[in-house]
Amino acid sequence: MKIRKAELKDVENLYELLRQVQALHAEGRPDIFKAGTNKYDRQDIINILNCESTPVYVATDENDFAVGYAFCAFNEQKDSANLRAVKNFYIEDLCVHENLRGKGIGKLLYDYVLNVAKNAGCYHLTLNVWHLNASAVRFYEKLGLKPLKTTMEQILN
Repeated sequence: MKIRKAELKDVENLYELLRQVQALHAEGRPDIFKAGTNKYDRQDIINILNCESTPVYVATDENDFAVGYAFCAFNEQKDSANLRAVKNFYIEDLCVHENLRGKGIGKLLYDYVLNVAKNAGCYHLTLNVWHLNASAVRFYEKLGLKPLKTTMEQILN
């Protein structure tokens, strides 16, 4: 397994992996997520790949086929009256092909982007995880991530 920066040749694989994540979310929370859709269309993916502040990394198999990804973003919290200025590396989305989960590919991706964040001088790495995805929550906890803040809801209808 090799980790590398995503390229334009990976767009179709990324699109399929994004579809898998959307399907999982739509099954878990159909009141929020639309089934049969995708977070990004192909042009969105191309635009993201062409932006330096939103790097995407892929895990590839022996045929250089992307079987997992990490969509990331560099963010900066400006100094304010109540918050210190910090550079953040945010994982927007991390996915491994549904047929290959549990084989260590996600950890390889995470370790790789963690090193990218460290080498870029980031203060911390953050991500959001939907509680409907209990296996993802366990995965991130095993990697040592801890809650930073929690979004809570009360459905009103």
